[in-house]
Amino acid sequence: MNSNADMPNKISADEIEVKVVDKETGKAYVRKLPVSYLETSNFLRLSAEDIQGKPTSLIFYTEQGLLGLRDMTGGGPDVHRCDNHED
Repeated sequence: MNSNADMPNKISADEIEVKVVDKETGKAYVRKLPVSYLETSNFLRLSAEDIQGKPTSLIFYTEQGLLGLRDMTGGGPDVHRCDNHED
């Protein structure tokens, strides 16, 4: 995929593959992990179970996603999105 037009709106998987290169030996290790992966233009979410079997997630927000989240929770600018909006 070479341009943003070629990028999908959402990427998801039920399993991820992690490649780690040991900093002392330089040897590469690859592991498949039972971690759900979901990526959109707003965030990347990794979901799995903790040691007690309870669901847990790690979420990385893009700048666009963080601004949207802030706006939805009342922290955004106090102006209308439309220039011609009447009160």
